[in-house]
Amino acid sequence: MAVYAENLTHREINDAIRGAGAECAVTGCLGQRFIGAGMGGRRITVEGVPGNALGAYLNGAEIVVSGNAQDAVGDTMNEGKIVVHGSIGDAAGYAMRGGSIFVRDDAGYRAGIHMKAYREKIPLILIGGCAGSFLGEYQAGGVIVVLGLGDPARRIVGNFPCTGMHGGKMILRSDCADVAFPDQVTARRATDEDLREIRSYVSEYCRLFGADEGFVMESPFTVVTPDSGNPYKRLYVAN
Repeated sequence: MAVYAENLTHREINDAIRGAGAECAVTGCLGQRFIGAGMGGRRITVEGVPGNALGAYLNGAEIVVSGNAQDAVGDTMNEGKIVVHGSIGDAAGYAMRGGSIFVRDDAGYRAGIHMKAYREKIPLILIGGCAGSFLGEYQAGGVIVVLGLGDPARRIVGNFPCTGMHGGKMILRSDCADVAFPDQVTARRATDEDLREIRSYVSEYCRLFGADEGFVMESPFTVVTPDSGNPYKRLYVAN
């Protein structure tokens, strides 16, 4: 079923998606927020530019966007998959606790902020281009991967990555010689075991977007993990 979104509110769009069955194509999207919010058990394709909080609280659905998406993609999503064939705005995967977000190109500020994991749920954000400042801020779990594809002159992440990070893992396709990390994390060259894990993420990215897996894997990778259970300790007078 197809839903033409141009003159519809987000509520009308989501009502139409719910009534469409297992698959729905949304066309003419013009910044409407909350598309697919809380949904499970269906596949939604979006043409145009969805507004903030695409797939917020997603609970198992798959959303594929043909172009760019705005801020807060996958806000607090629980499970499912979001694929964006373009770039995304700020705060993608805010408090994300399951599922995966694949972005072909760039992400704005604060991707993966407050990202977390629980038991078998290990959320994943994979950004094919570069990411803005405060990547993985207060990250408590899950995996963030940034491939840095595109302009080789650009730095793979902006300022203050991993600020307050106390769980999870960040993987950057770079030697990160030009990246300043905070004291509470450890940044190291990827091991062979790491590279096997990384290849599984890269393979899916290449399948989705038609990239060359061999080329992507030729680069050095840096793995960043927290080295303190209490990264805020130095901020308090009494500990």
